[in-house]
Amino acid sequence: MVKRLFLNDRFILGLILLNSVILFIGAYFPSENDKYVLAIIDNLITTLFILELVFKCSEFGFKGYFGSNWNKLDFVLIILSIPALITFIFNLDIVDFSFLLVFRIMRVFKAFRFIKFIPNVGELVAGVQRALKASVFVFLGFAVYIFIIGVLSFYLFQNSGSEYFKNPIVSLYSTFKIFTVEGWFEIPEQIIVNYSKTATFFTYLYFIFVVLTGGIFGLSIVNSIFVDAMVSDNNDELEKKIDKLDSKINEILTKINNHET
Repeated sequence: MVKRLFLNDRFILGLILLNSVILFIGAYFPSENDKYVLAIIDNLITTLFILELVFKCSEFGFKGYFGSNWNKLDFVLIILSIPALITFIFNLDIVDFSFLLVFRIMRVFKAFRFIKFIPNVGELVAGVQRALKASVFVFLGFAVYIFIIGVLSFYLFQNSGSEYFKNPIVSLYSTFKIFTVEGWFEIPEQIIVNYSKTATFFTYLYFIFVVLTGGIFGLSIVNSIFVDAMVSDNNDELEKKIDKLDSKINEILTKINNHET
């Protein structure tokens, strides 16, 4: 009965959701008593996940268990959660293991296992992989363009007093922010505070160029290539069906012409 419970995906999904809720509300209960109660529940869930691992290995064997990529993901996430459980059980306050507690967050990613229940998820994943392969050089080119504009903007506006271009790294981030059409009007306004009318005009002109080439045309091209590559398999299948239909129509027309003759 207990073993069957741990082999039930709905029960495990409930544990994952409960685990997520506990991790979320933990930040809203600062008192030590509340934290202790939540820690008990949190580590109890870790123990249940370990039992799930044991029961599944017993049911399917190690080879059968690790034959599934989803189970491999589960195994890694459970192992990463064990240090937090050990810290709690043995009350290891003398040695600071607090940095290990961050691994308990990883258990939330167990929910990815239930992606397999999404209809046609295999085709979706294959489409994403195909789109990434087709778009890799486009992404690389776009990254190079961001780098060029970022470095150029740093040298143009490093003496403007703007916090957006105080060093090359910040300038790259600000450039990426502009390319996403976020804050594109705030950044120039901060730069031109002490500029002359002529410098203000060319600054505006420069940012119009950046927004058009990177924020509008650049991102649009990247998105269109990615989406086109992702759905290309559907187009290929449709083209095959059209070719078959065209072949059948030609065959029927040939038979009709022969019959009339």
